[in-house]
Amino acid sequence: MTTHDVVELILDDHRTMEDLLRRMRSIEADRAKALREFSRLLIAHGEAEESEVYPALRRYKRIDDDEVDHGEEEHADGNKALLALLEVDDVGGDEWDEKLENLVEAVSHHLDEEERTLLNEARRHVPEERRAELGEAFLRERADLLASDCGNAENVRRLLKG
Repeated sequence: MTTHDVVELILDDHRTMEDLLRRMRSIEADRAKALREFSRLLIAHGEAEESEVYPALRRYKRIDDDEVDHGEEEHADGNKALLALLEVDDVGGDEWDEKLENLVEAVSHHLDEEERTLLNEARRHVPEERRAELGEAFLRERADLLASDCGNAENVRRLLKG
């Protein structure tokens, strides 16, 4: 059964991101390919959350707006760490490993915190039907962004300036 519950969709993306981060750490994996996939997903996911999900969550009195704001700040932190890694030429070199660990730390922290706060609050306070509507909007926006090659360094740079 396919779910459109926005919480489940976001959690699915989080697990995919964690898998891609593991692949980027693995010397047996195509690390550059894993980075390209990760970059596209991180940007599409974060932008879709900020345009479709976060504004809706702000409308629920029992969901803390400070947590939503904090989520946006952590997206920017993750994007900065991503850009730093995208700008490294030697995949697998010392600089790559250092920048990758910064990215892992920023993204892992955000995923954990978002799951414990915003997503749990959304599960408790947002009706199932509304979560499904948000899920459909999230998927549409995410698909449009994925199709636009949103994870390239130039676009990430533009987002950080925005």
